[in-house]
Amino acid sequence: MPDALVAAFATPGLAALIIAMAIAGLVRGFTGFGTALIFVPVAGIYLPPADVIFILTITGVLSNVVLLPRALRDGEVREVGLLSAGALVMIPLGIWLMTTLEADIIRWIVSVAGAFTLICLISGWRYQGEVASRRLPFVGAGAGLLGGMTGLTGPVVILFYLAGTRAVSVVRANTILFLASLDIMIAAILLLSDLAAPELILVGILIAGPYLVTSAIGQRMFDPSREAVYRLGAYLIIAGAVLRGLPIWG
Repeated sequence: MPDALVAAFATPGLAALIIAMAIAGLVRGFTGFGTALIFVPVAGIYLPPADVIFILTITGVLSNVVLLPRALRDGEVREVGLLSAGALVMIPLGIWLMTTLEADIIRWIVSVAGAFTLICLISGWRYQGEVASRRLPFVGAGAGLLGGMTGLTGPVVILFYLAGTRAVSVVRANTILFLASLDIMIAAILLLSDLAAPELILVGILIAGPYLVTSAIGQRMFDPSREAVYRLGAYLIIAGAVLRGLPIWG
């Protein structure tokens, strides 16, 4: 067995990472978001931030084969492109902060960002202004900064762009497309910066299998008429992950 594969199976907390990602896949399949909010707090218990982010992005890249076809049909590619352009500018700064700050500080930022996002969604808070096309790159920049630093690429977009009154099918599709583009950009920058060990690619592949299956199941379950039920389930799961990932548990 190659040394890299041995190292991949020896990854601390591998079973917990697989379970967390499988649950995250189910949630993402029927809501379009939630993967990072569920996976990152749990993975941060076992791994340093750079490893968590890289594994998350590799899994995301591999999972796109399941989610992208429908998202491309229902989404708005031009708007997603503007978001992605802004994100690309700020991802390097986020990654630099991730490598500079202590791991526990990153975990606290993850917990606070996840809890804040969840509270806003549960309370019904929505950004009331109209996000014009010229402002979309700034929204994407915020997502790129937070995503590069913590792996949480979704909260900024969920709160300030996709949390309004738009059709749920478009919300879901745009989120999937944007997060897919961020996965590719962040993974590429981590590789070019020599912050990703080769065995982490294998860990991402190991985790991607269950994630692909549960994403497909979640997508099959998706029914706009039952949106409230899906969101309630997603909120409860995200809350559990955020609480479990608090640094106070060690």
